[in-house]
This record gives sequence, C-alpha cells and structure tokens, in this order.
Amino acid sequence: MNIILFQPQIPQNTGNIVRTCLALNAVLTLVRPLGFSINSKKLKRAGLDYWDEVKIDIIDDLESFIDSQNKTPYFLSSKVTTPYTCAKFTHDPLLIFGSETEGLPEHIMKKYANHFYTIPMANNARCLNLSNCVAVVGFASLAQNSNT
Repeated sequence: MNIILFQPQIPQNTGNIVRTCLALNAVLTLVRPLGFSINSKKLKRAGLDYWDEVKIDIIDDLESFIDSQNKTPYFLSSKVTTPYTCAKFTHDPLLIFGSETEGLPEHIMKKYANHFYTIPMANNARCLNLSNCVAVVGFASLAQNSNT
C-alpha cells in the first residue's frame, strides 16, 4: 500500500500519518511543495520514533508518479459522492489524499474521475482531519484485502 499526500501543509498531520503507515505497512509518498520542512520538530514529534521505520518518498509530479506505477489509484475527496466503501481496493493500492487547504487540483479530478471516492459524513461537516481520513481508508483497504 502506498499512501500519497498531495502537497501536505500541516506537519502534525503528516507525522500522525507516518504512525498510521507503520501500522498499515505502507509506504508514504509526499508530493512537493510541502508546507513544512521535513526536519520540522512538529513533524518529528507527531511521528514519534516511527519516522525511521517507514519508507518515505518525496516526489515532484503526482501524475508522472501514477503513470510510472502499475497500480490502481484511489483518490479521496470531500467533493465527490461515491463512498469509499464502494471501492474494490486492489492488493497494493495507491491511496491519494489532497492537501488540507486546497484538496486535489481540478485537472486531476477530471483526469481520474472514475477513481474518486469520499468518506460519508454529516451534511454540516466540511471535512475530516487528513490523518483521520488516511486511517479510515487505509484500514478499510487493509481489511478488504486481508480476506483475499
């Protein structure tokens, strides 16, 4: 499993996601530009001592990365209606999450429209915290594939 964060902005979220990636045995890929330094104390503190145990890649171009992989991409967005529970997660998926402030670009949403899912929530909720989203969808994918 590869958790991909498109231009993450909040170091504490990314640090928490590092911890989740360890539990999922997932690679973490960060797409530049990042809204923080990789050496940020907040990032390291949130990731605790898990930071060195997770494979972390940093890339510049999301589309080129996706095209270079032979894996199915699953994008998560609060701007679509198909719930993630409808996804048929492959064994080694690319789970892609937008930045906390901007989400994913419109051209990505158009290009990969059939690969977008959302986490259902109450109408008065704008969105969930990014690290919570990664946990919800990451563990759903893991559970779905643990039966195969």
